[in-house]
Amino acid sequence: MLNFTVGPVMSSEAVRKIGGEQTPYFRNDEFSKIMFENEELMKEFLFASDDSRVVFITGSGTAAMEATVMNVFNEEDKVLIVNGGGFGQRFVDLCNIHNIPNDEIKLDFGQDITQEILDSYNDKGYTGFLVNICETSSCVYYNLDLISNFCSKNNIFLVVDAISSFLANPLNMVEQNIDVVITGSQKALACPPGISVIALGQNALKRIESNSCNSLYFDLKNMLRNGERGQTPFTPAVTILLQINQRLKEIKEQGGVNSEIERISNLANDFRNRIQKLPLEIKCTCLGNSVTGVYCINSSAIVIVDALKKEYGIWVNPNGGEIGNKMFRVGHIGNLTIEDNDKLIEAFQDLEKRGILK
Repeated sequence: MLNFTVGPVMSSEAVRKIGGEQTPYFRNDEFSKIMFENEELMKEFLFASDDSRVVFITGSGTAAMEATVMNVFNEEDKVLIVNGGGFGQRFVDLCNIHNIPNDEIKLDFGQDITQEILDSYNDKGYTGFLVNICETSSCVYYNLDLISNFCSKNNIFLVVDAISSFLANPLNMVEQNIDVVITGSQKALACPPGISVIALGQNALKRIESNSCNSLYFDLKNMLRNGERGQTPFTPAVTILLQINQRLKEIKEQGGVNSEIERISNLANDFRNRIQKLPLEIKCTCLGNSVTGVYCINSSAIVIVDALKKEYGIWVNPNGGEIGNKMFRVGHIGNLTIEDNDKLIEAFQDLEKRGILK
């Protein structure tokens, strides 16, 4: 199968090879060395400060979202959350579960954040800001610079969920004053799902140290202490961490984070330009590089997604809810090439000739 979903994605041959090997014992110096290397490369690719830290959680991206909420905020905070879809709603749900006072910037499906919207929240006493910078359900990529400037102006602690945008769009923790970045193994890192990653700046580390986390597994203090020796407090997904190490070194050898962003951007732009000749439409005007929301003009998106899978061996992302029959999503991250785009476009053209895509 050719995988154009936005996660899990296609992995390189070297990453896949590690997945087929025997999982090694990990409570030793060899594994610690790999974990130290993982942390340093993640900091490099996130343009984080030297005194920042990175923790690796065995769990989905939601695990990292919950761990962040539990460890950096408490009932004395007042958090502002961008809610423009399923993943923004998840931050709202997590804050409510953990009794973190919060307000929502409630956006319509596909709506971008604007300066005017943010200005209405100036000087309101907010202490934290949570955003899924690429709202993968709608494919909107929010303006990170606008959000960063708003948070700096109001002295607000900024948490950015970059699970589907890390390595696909520029992000600089220092220059954009980001306190926490969350990402995961199964997106542009192009490894199997199972590891989520949290990068923590100095402000975040101070909050974690002063907060009490009522959890055994999600206690970031414990994770940070163990990270000082290159270990995790509990048994991690060892093989995936080895695959992440391989993938990070691949990116480094191929020119680094900026080169990877350029590669993904080229794939996205190539696809978006070529579907203009098809009975398909892109409505979102604020897309990032990782994923494109595609609307069917006179066809059923559900039928198109099913036909691609069953007849052409191609996966794309369906959408749920009311939009599911009109929109599907095409990812541009992972081990994809322009030649893979060719195969997807040829499949669309064939569906058009057959009258299925119209």
